[in-house]
Amino acid sequence: MTQLPQFRRALLHPRYWPTWLGIALLYLLVLLPYPVLYWLGCGLGRLSRRFLGRRVAIARRNLQLCFPAMPEAEREAMIKHNFESVGMGLLETGMAWFWPDWRIRKWFQVSGLEHIEKAHAEKKGVLLVGIHFLTLELGARIFGIYNPGIGVYRPHNNALIDWLQTWGRMRSNKSMLDRKDLKGMIRALKQGDIIWYAPDHDYGPRASVFVPFFAVDEAATTKGSYVLIRTGQPAVIPFVPRRLPHGRGYEMVILPDVSDIPLNDERETAARMNKVVEDAVLMAPEQYMWLHRRFKTRPQGAAKLY
Repeated sequence: MTQLPQFRRALLHPRYWPTWLGIALLYLLVLLPYPVLYWLGCGLGRLSRRFLGRRVAIARRNLQLCFPAMPEAEREAMIKHNFESVGMGLLETGMAWFWPDWRIRKWFQVSGLEHIEKAHAEKKGVLLVGIHFLTLELGARIFGIYNPGIGVYRPHNNALIDWLQTWGRMRSNKSMLDRKDLKGMIRALKQGDIIWYAPDHDYGPRASVFVPFFAVDEAATTKGSYVLIRTGQPAVIPFVPRRLPHGRGYEMVILPDVSDIPLNDERETAARMNKVVEDAVLMAPEQYMWLHRRFKTRPQGAAKLY
């Protein structure tokens, strides 16, 4: 059972004061009107690109690997927009944690809720396929307002941030589970709960199989999808929270159930899940988290990609 972090007096220690200062600044910033936040976030992202050269290089390399036929000018334009999204992602985290429900609803359009309702009517749990968009914190908050579920997360190394992100995510959700707690996830699915689960990060060689992701033939992809779908027998429903252009707000698209994913073996399931992720990414590619080393883990003997 995952033990969720609790607030304790030790978090008031002076070593956490810089973090508290950053939290206070973020809280004050997100009190501003959304059009101002949109302008600030995009500007912050463009500025950060000048100082995050390593992350720019990683994003460029990921796009080269995934879309080798993409013209260089198009790739550079996507990197520019991607870093605008990075800046917005920081402010959207504060919006997700600190905004009241009414304010979040004001800026969101939601479609596809009938797919969740259908799964509930059939007495199924839901494996909600969360993609690592830079809007993910805000997307999880709005989804929870309509359908509270259970988030899957990696505990943060900073104890204060770990507590705060858990508190923020549980404002509209039931609970959180450590991403290693497969038993807890399966139990929740069998009880008819919604599990927010992201299959699109590199979880290392022991937890992965190597299957295609876009144009990368051998991408480390979690085995967890196979275990969860085969054992929990849930509806498998992707969703895409995407930011609308020109500060017009957000759209959350809940996609149809894809639980017809083959379950003959881990590789086949992982390959099909990657295709689900690809289709979702292409709905807002400039908002995907291209700046992390998605292809860090390689098959034994294979050349490094970074």
